[in-house]
Amino acid sequence: MFTLKPISPSGIQGALEKAERYRLLNEPEAAESICLDVLQVDPANQEALVMLLLSRTDQFTRVPGAGEASAQEVVPRLASEYERAYYSGLIAERRGKALMSAGWPGSQPMAWQRIRQAMDWYGKATGLREEGNDEALLRWNTCARLL
Repeated sequence: MFTLKPISPSGIQGALEKAERYRLLNEPEAAESICLDVLQVDPANQEALVMLLLSRTDQFTRVPGAGEASAQEVVPRLASEYERAYYSGLIAERRGKALMSAGWPGSQPMAWQRIRQAMDWYGKATGLREEGNDEALLRWNTCARLL
């Protein structure tokens, strides 16, 4: 229908800053679009991949079932085993939280299952982390308190 216009390689950093801004403004669809533009120019850009994944998980609460598969398809493209485990946990946690707030029949047990799955991923990430990186521990504790 339309031919997308490619961004220039020199515009990548500015585009990523705009994508982050759109995420903060609660416009994850715009952020996702920018990340896709960046990845057309630089397919292995880790910052764009992470932001794409986060933008897709930001959409979980808007539409039931939205974006989970597309968020998970980003995970294998992440550079480190730690990041793959950590962001797999984040996807599961955010899906669990979206299910908790959905309030439809049966959503609470499914939410509990997803939060537990997130804790398993965070546990794996904890074993892979660099010294001083407590991100996965903090997320695990958040999930434990949530349950």
